[in-house]
Amino acid sequence: MASGFFALLDDIAALMDDVVVMSKISTKKTAGILGDDLAVNAEKATGFVASRELPVLWAITKGSALNKLIILPIAFLLSAFIPIAVTIALVLGGLYLAYEGAEKIYHYFFHKNQNNEYRVYVKKNLTQEEQKAAEKKKIKSAIFTDFILSVEIVIIALGTVLEREILFQVLVVTIVCVIATVGVYGIVALIVRMDDFGYRLVKLGDEKGFLNHLGNLLIRALPIVIKSLGVIGTIALILVAGGIFVHHIEFIHHFVVQINLPSILIEFIVGLIVGLFTLLLVNFIKTTKSKLYS
Repeated sequence: MASGFFALLDDIAALMDDVVVMSKISTKKTAGILGDDLAVNAEKATGFVASRELPVLWAITKGSALNKLIILPIAFLLSAFIPIAVTIALVLGGLYLAYEGAEKIYHYFFHKNQNNEYRVYVKKNLTQEEQKAAEKKKIKSAIFTDFILSVEIVIIALGTVLEREILFQVLVVTIVCVIATVGVYGIVALIVRMDDFGYRLVKLGDEKGFLNHLGNLLIRALPIVIKSLGVIGTIALILVAGGIFVHHIEFIHHFVVQINLPSILIEFIVGLIVGLFTLLLVNFIKTTKSKLYS
């Protein structure tokens, strides 16, 4: 009896070790989306008075958790009964990620001088009602974006364990989702409070000395950090999309294996080409639609 109990514990320990290993692999594969999620939400949570930044971020965090609670059961049902649907969703998600990455690059070069929405809110003297409306708008936008990114996080994580039993899939993907939610929004909370922490250091340093310099550094670093996250997230989006196409579309895989280049460069090139093509197609459809209805 005792030997059977210890054998059961050993099996559970082995399963959890395997889950942890696959969770690390899945988290690495979703890193590009997490980087973009981090950049998007850091931008969404800034631009308001200091007392409202964390409440806005908390509302977005709750929305993100609800998104994943909706997405996870659907993903597991598809995996159990229609596994091919997961692969199809993965490729379609790759198209979206490639498009988003290419669109960000296009926007940078051709619409560089456009102000970000949160900057407009900062410059205006909003009434209390307008402030609430602005908050609701940003929260709604952030939660919608998070929903799309959460779908991709779940699908990519599920794709790494698609051949395993359903319990293993549930454990791994759930761990990845918890890491994604707690990790991303925890880091965002630290980022959006950087400037406020900097102001406190400046006051403590009496506007001179080391604390003053450190505080000013944190204040100046906030917009740079957010912009850097945006650039890193864009590159990572294209890499993740390219990896999806290379590993899940057979003719692309057979074509690129003949190219003597580093895999990361191949995946970036494939993701960028597909993204640019998708961007051109979407813009063509939009232009044609506007002409037809004008």
